[in-house]
Amino acid sequence: MTTADPLRTLETYYDTAPRASATTEEVGPFTLFLRSDPDGWPYYARPRLGLPAESTVTADDVRRVRERQREVAAPETFEWVHETTPSLLAAALTAGLHVEECPLLVLAEPRPPSGQETARVSVLDADSDLVPGAIAAVSAGFAGTDEVAVPSETAVARRRRMVAAGLVTLAVALDADGTVVGGGSHGPRGDTTELAGIAVLPRARKRGVGEALTRALVDDARRRGVGTVFLSAQDDAVARVYERVGFRRVGTACLGSPGDGA
Repeated sequence: MTTADPLRTLETYYDTAPRASATTEEVGPFTLFLRSDPDGWPYYARPRLGLPAESTVTADDVRRVRERQREVAAPETFEWVHETTPSLLAAALTAGLHVEECPLLVLAEPRPPSGQETARVSVLDADSDLVPGAIAAVSAGFAGTDEVAVPSETAVARRRRMVAAGLVTLAVALDADGTVVGGGSHGPRGDTTELAGIAVLPRARKRGVGEALTRALVDDARRRGVGTVFLSAQDDAVARVYERVGFRRVGTACLGSPGDGA
């Protein structure tokens, strides 16, 4: 980590990263990201870059964004860092959103491997035959199943384009017999990158596969000259896996979406 103010660095990244494949609208104190490709990733709203931390975001501000999201058939989702926009948590809850609070971690100093890694991990080229398998394993891992479904041709083509353009680096984990058991990615933008989508099939867990994937992605980021590497973890247990690699917690990433009856 190369900055004394990691949260400011992360806010700049959060504002920059989606713009490669999204348009934006300013709605009150929010920037609403809208996918430019109908088959692309469905984006979210975030507090506008540079919004002072002492600003008060209200439930009505959230409702106005949700109304606009419904008008354009966009998901009614929000992402933000609690420490950067502390007033948004109460506003989101009052406006009827369900909020997930996830540990936000930045790489401090890489630590030696724990010695548990058993999988073979590779960073993939855009034309690799393993791209579909990596996508499928990540989807299955997050779904908590060993049943791996073949991804759509559209999803595979989109991921290949992003890898070819340098917007995403994709890694895959292979079992001893060459079976794909996990995957992950990072998305470099300038001097900063976010590790995301790191998942392992249930049958391959507790064998250091997630740690090995994380190390491979960190190593790739460093080879690219990236100074700030960060990620958000699903919960404290997952965060501890990343802490073994050398990440430390710097805040809380919040994800808001409609709750029951919202």
